[in-house]
Amino acid sequence: MFFKDIHVKIRLFFVIVIILFLTIIAKVLYIQVFEYDKLKNLSSDLWSRNLPIEADRGKIYDRNKVVLADNITTTSLILIPNQIKEKEKTIKELSKILNISESKMAKHVNKKTSIERVHPEGRRLSFEVSDKINALNLDGVYLVKESKRNYPYDSNLSHVLGYVGIDNQGLSGLELEYDKYLTGSYGSIKYFSDAKGNRLKLNEIYEEPQNGMNLTLTIDNNIQLSVERELDNVVYKYNPEHALAIVMDPNNGEILAMSSRPNFSPTNYQKYSIEEINRNLPIWMNYEPGSTFKIITLAASLQEDTIDLQNDHFYDGGSIRVANAKIKCWKKGGHGAETFLQVVENSCNPGFVIMGQKLGKERLFSYIDKFGFGKKTGIDLNGEATGIIFNLDRVGEVELATTAFGQGISTTPIQQITAVSAAINGGILYKPYIVKSVDEPETNSSIIKNKPTKVRRVIDKQTSKEVAMALESVVTNGTGRNAFIDGYRVGGKTGTAQKVENGSYMAGNYIVSFIGFLPADNPKVVVYVAIDNPKGVVQYGGTVSAPVAKNILEDSINALNIPKSDDASEKNYQFWEKKYLEVPNLVGKKLDSVTNELTPFEVQYTGSGDYIIFQSPSNGERVLEGSKIRILLGNK
Repeated sequence: MFFKDIHVKIRLFFVIVIILFLTIIAKVLYIQVFEYDKLKNLSSDLWSRNLPIEADRGKIYDRNKVVLADNITTTSLILIPNQIKEKEKTIKELSKILNISESKMAKHVNKKTSIERVHPEGRRLSFEVSDKINALNLDGVYLVKESKRNYPYDSNLSHVLGYVGIDNQGLSGLELEYDKYLTGSYGSIKYFSDAKGNRLKLNEIYEEPQNGMNLTLTIDNNIQLSVERELDNVVYKYNPEHALAIVMDPNNGEILAMSSRPNFSPTNYQKYSIEEINRNLPIWMNYEPGSTFKIITLAASLQEDTIDLQNDHFYDGGSIRVANAKIKCWKKGGHGAETFLQVVENSCNPGFVIMGQKLGKERLFSYIDKFGFGKKTGIDLNGEATGIIFNLDRVGEVELATTAFGQGISTTPIQQITAVSAAINGGILYKPYIVKSVDEPETNSSIIKNKPTKVRRVIDKQTSKEVAMALESVVTNGTGRNAFIDGYRVGGKTGTAQKVENGSYMAGNYIVSFIGFLPADNPKVVVYVAIDNPKGVVQYGGTVSAPVAKNILEDSINALNIPKSDDASEKNYQFWEKKYLEVPNLVGKKLDSVTNELTPFEVQYTGSGDYIIFQSPSNGERVLEGSKIRILLGNK
C-alpha cells in the first residue's frame, strides 16, 4: 500500500513537471513567434536613439508649373546631454555662436533627457552658423537637416499662399487650408548607445522622410505678376487705405490672380500684425459695391422683360423722389432723355431706381439670392465673409431703390466677380476655386483633382448676351471708356461707393471700382479692381480703377493668347482723347507725296533719298495718334 502511494506521487510529480515544461516551451514559442517584434522594439528603444530628419513640405505651383512655394535645406541643433563631456566649453561656445546667454544654453546642455532640441535659437540655422558649430567637433552636439519654407516671389500672392510657423506648420492661407496634405512625415538617423547614453560603434540606420504632397493652383503667375505690379503702382500713386484685384475665368470659376494691399512677406511674418496677415481682402472685405452691382439689376430686368434697352425711355432730371428720400444722379442736372441702354452707359442712379421699381422687391431680391449674395461662395480659402443683404420684410420703397444701384447692402469682392461672371458667361453661376489638384510628389499623380462646379443657372443665354452687349457699350460709349483696348471687345462697369462710418456716409471718402471682361461676345477673363480712398484724385471708378483693370486685361491677353476680334467696336471718343489710327502703307512711295498722311504722327527719319524704303510700325497696324513712326529713306 505504501509503495503504491509512492508510485502515484512519482507519476503525479512527473506529470506536473511535464506540464510545466510544456508550458515553458509554449511560452517561449509564443514570445519568439507572436511577440518577437514587439519585444524587439521595446528592447531596441532602451539602447537606440533617433535623430529626427524633417521632411520637405509639399511645393505649390501655378497652373503652368511655376514654383510659388518651395523649400530651402537648413540645419537645426540637437544635443545628447549624456554624451557631452566638456559641458562648460559646450555651453560657452554654443551660446557665443547662437548669440544667447550662457545660462539659457546651460539649461539645454544639462537637461535630463535623452535628446534635447535647442528651440527656437537652434532652429533652421544658416550654413555659416552651421559650419561654425560643426567645426567645434563637440561630443553630444549634432546638426540635423531641416526644411525652411521659401517663397520665390516673396510677398506676391501672400494672402492666398499664407505662411508657416517655426515648426513648418501651416498658419494661414493655403498653407493652413491644405496643411494635412502639404505636411510630410519625419525620417530619422537611428544610432545605438549604452545605458549611460554613450554612443556605441554600431551601424546607423537611416529612415528616409516622406515629403508632403504638392499643390497645383489655378493661378497664372504671369497675370499674378501684372496684378502685383498694378497694385504697387496704385499704392505709389494714390496712397489708398486698401487696394485689391481679382482675375477669374468666367467659364469655370478658376481664380487666375488675386492680391491686395497691404500685403506681407510670408518669410518675415513676425514683422506684421495678425490683421495684416489674416485679412485676405478679396474674400474678407465687406463694403457697399456701388454701381458695379447695377449689373445684377440689369440682368434681372432683362431676364424678367421689364425693360427694353433700345426702345424704352427715361428722363433723368438729376434726381428722383422715393418716399421721403431724394436720390440724386452723379451728374448735376442729370442726363436728360435716355434709352435704358444709355442709363447703363451713363451709370444713371435714377434710371436704375426705375428698373428696381419695375422689378419689385420680391423679384429683385430673388435674383440677388440666385447670384450668390448674402452667403459664402465656398472658395477653398479660409476667412471668407458673407456680406449683408436686407431681409425682405425690412425692404421698403427706399431700400428697394438704393439696392437697385448698389447702396445700403454689403458684398465681398469674390461675390461680385463670381456673380458678374455668371451674368456674362451664358448665365451659369460657378463656385470659385484656386486649387487645381493635390499631387503625389514622386509620381506626380493627382490624389485630389478639383473640377468646375456649377451652382445653378441664374439667367438664360440670350439675357446674358444682352447684358454683355450693354456692358460693352459702357466701355465704348460710357463711363468705362478708360478700359477700352483697341482691337478687342471689352465690356465693363464702373463703381463709386461712398463709405460708411458709425452709420453715416463719409464725405469725400469712396471705394472706387471697375469690373471688366473680354472678349465681350465670348468672355475669357474677368478682372475686378477696387481702390479704397485714393488720394489726390477725383474719386471715380472710371478715372482711377478702369485704367488699372485695362492694364491687367492687356497682360491677360498675352498670358492667355486671346486673339483680336474681327468685329471690335470703335470707341466713342471724347474731344480730349487721342484716337487709334491705322498706319498707312508708305513703303515705295515718294516722301513728298505722303506728307498729309503723316500729319497725325510723330515721324523719325533715317537715311537719305526721296523714297521710303522701310517703315515701322508696318502698314495696317493701329496706334494712338501722335505715336512715333520710323521711316528709312533711300532711292529706288
